[in-house]
Amino acid sequence: MTEKNPPSRAVTRDQWEAQIAALGATEAPRRVRKEPITVGAILTAAFGLVEAEGFDALTMRRVAAALETSPGALYAHVRNKAELDDLLIGQLCRKVAIPAPDPANWRTQIGDVCQQLRDQYLRYPGISRAALSASPNSLDTLRIAEGMLAILLAAGVSPQSAAWAVDAAVLYVAAYSFEASLRRDPVTDTDGRVLDRAESIARLEMLPVSHFPNMVAYAHELTAGHGHDRFDFTLAQLFRGLTSETTTIEPDIRAEDGRQS
Repeated sequence: MTEKNPPSRAVTRDQWEAQIAALGATEAPRRVRKEPITVGAILTAAFGLVEAEGFDALTMRRVAAALETSPGALYAHVRNKAELDDLLIGQLCRKVAIPAPDPANWRTQIGDVCQQLRDQYLRYPGISRAALSASPNSLDTLRIAEGMLAILLAAGVSPQSAAWAVDAAVLYVAAYSFEASLRRDPVTDTDGRVLDRAESIARLEMLPVSHFPNMVAYAHELTAGHGHDRFDFTLAQLFRGLTSETTTIEPDIRAEDGRQS
């Protein structure tokens, strides 16, 4: 007679856990899905790099490393470093609020636009150098100039004077911000000038009066100012008197662009 198979016995809890552990050990590790490369992701990585290390650290290779990809993958979205720079400046300009022109309050309005742009530049040390290096190709960048022109024209400033004043203001904001970035201490995020004001005054007063009479006499004035005092002073002087011009230089733009009288 054929014997029936004896009933199987249930495995112990320890054996059951061992089987589950062995099963898991044979599975391939799950790969974490990477976020797709987009222009937005590239800009976020670039801004993070500049904020942490300064504009000099920004390269396509460093951005690619931050995104855990190859530089070649970036070029499908951003043609080169110059285009990346332009996109970064455009992104900062997009954050600047442009008011509706108010002729009675135009100086405050134009100053506020410049201050907003300055603060965006100062957040990312050295990035304003990108604004100095090439003509803007971003509509967001041109929006700043358009808004400033509108404010000045509404206040009665002549078109030529308004155009040159806007150009000078945008240039000054970028240059001021870039100079400030050169003094920034990346560790403490403070002004990293080697000499404090007291020492600067002392050294100026040590100069021979016979050669530097004014530098010695006005050492305190030359080193005065806190925060953005000099920035505000310079812009105020730049826009002073634009609405009561008496000696404005008006170039013959007809001769420059070939127009006839």
